Amino acid sequence: MGQTLWAILTTGVQLSRYPMTASPRNPAGRTWPFSITIPQTAIPYLFLLPALAALGISVFWPALQAFYLSFTTFGVDLTAAPTWVGWANVQRLRADPIFWQTVRNTLVYLAGVVPILTFAPLGLAILVNRQLRGIHWLRVAYYSPVVVSMVVAGIAWRWLYAETGLFNQVLKSLGLTENGIPWLTSPALALFSVMVVTVWKGMGYYMVIYLAGLQGIPQDLYEAAALDGSDGWRRHWDITLPLMRPYIVLVSVISAIAATKVFEEVYIMTQGGPRHSSKTVVYYIYEQAFQKLEISYACTIGLGLFLVILALSALRLAVNNGSTPVT
Repeated sequence: MGQTLWAILTTGVQLSRYPMTASPRNPAGRTWPFSITIPQTAIPYLFLLPALAALGISVFWPALQAFYLSFTTFGVDLTAAPTWVGWANVQRLRADPIFWQTVRNTLVYLAGVVPILTFAPLGLAILVNRQLRGIHWLRVAYYSPVVVSMVVAGIAWRWLYAETGLFNQVLKSLGLTENGIPWLTSPALALFSVMVVTVWKGMGYYMVIYLAGLQGIPQDLYEAAALDGSDGWRRHWDITLPLMRPYIVLVSVISAIAATKVFEEVYIMTQGGPRHSSKTVVYYIYEQAFQKLEISYACTIGLGLFLVILALSALRLAVNNGSTPVT
């Protein structure tokens, strides 16, 4: 029985009342009372079915519910059925000044974080892509912030940014300031201070992506370039950058998606303040849904964010399909 079912799954054999040979488990040689035909192309989907069912329950169905709730509103009793309001939440969103401030903050976050996380890790990858003694320890040192929990990192950097923290103590000892710099309490500095944590934590992750691409570049190309007079950092301009273009575009798209969804740093370090200066779109969704219990309005904001991330994801897929990594 077990061998026959395995044959069905692996070869698509059709069973139609053919006799089975006698065996200790089937002494009478009974026939099959049914007919099953499974095409070969359907076998992968059978193995994917459990994962698809789990995704449907935990991802797809909640997403459809959020889409529906974005066109409804709840009363005082959240356990009651929502009321259909159509485009009222969208109109409210268009007239919400705090929402547009969070959009501006998110765009500033993108403009400040993505270029750094696109090119600085490439420089680090070139630096550690050498056969030097102890280079593995240097790679570990650069990658170590990635494995640190964002909660731990946020608390540590909040202490560094404190009025009596390490940064202000060093600046005071050097005579550069008397009262310290309000890193997290100034509307002009709070968002940029949080951006530093994102850059610090993401450098090692993107460095590994670049390092994988660099190790796939044949050394013969560098040797030929050296014969043509392209040596030192110029060889990276002539060879490394053109061959690493697919990785550069990929990292820029991935870092843009991550920056669009930034939440933990803001939640731990500033709570969106002061005066909404560091509040991002994702944090605003959290605030509306779980602090003010505006579930439907939060779903509307999330729908807009979903469309932006969907566009970035489509760009990422287009880049992956249209670019061939270095092999």
